[in-house]
Amino acid sequence: MPPRVMMVDDNDSDLLYTRVTLQRCGEPCEVLAFERAQDALAHLRGTRGHGVRLILLDINMPVMDGFAFLDAFEALPPEQRGSAVVAMLSSSSDPADRARAQACPSVVGYLTKPLDRSEAANLLRRHGQD
Repeated sequence: MPPRVMMVDDNDSDLLYTRVTLQRCGEPCEVLAFERAQDALAHLRGTRGHGVRLILLDINMPVMDGFAFLDAFEALPPEQRGSAVVAMLSSSSDPADRARAQACPSVVGYLTKPLDRSEAANLLRRHGQD
């Protein structure tokens, strides 16, 4: 079964571009897309054995931004987090955002948009396996 990747981004175009990049990077994966961070959290909370290995998370979103998602994600019980790790995928190149993200234990990387195929393949090779 290919690794499951959860994308959380409020921008339809970014979700589409990232999905296509993941599908064409040469590493198999199944992609789940969420425009609202709170919907992504609800999926993690409510889907037993969700199988998400990697979460690609935008920072700047309405209602619940990426940092609020990270706080809520890290507060989830281990059985709801599963083996998922987070890679920030943001248009922000602000060093303060990068430092804040990297201070979170579940964050394994900080990438700026757009995601390219080699970055996608590397993420899946490093974090998509059991």
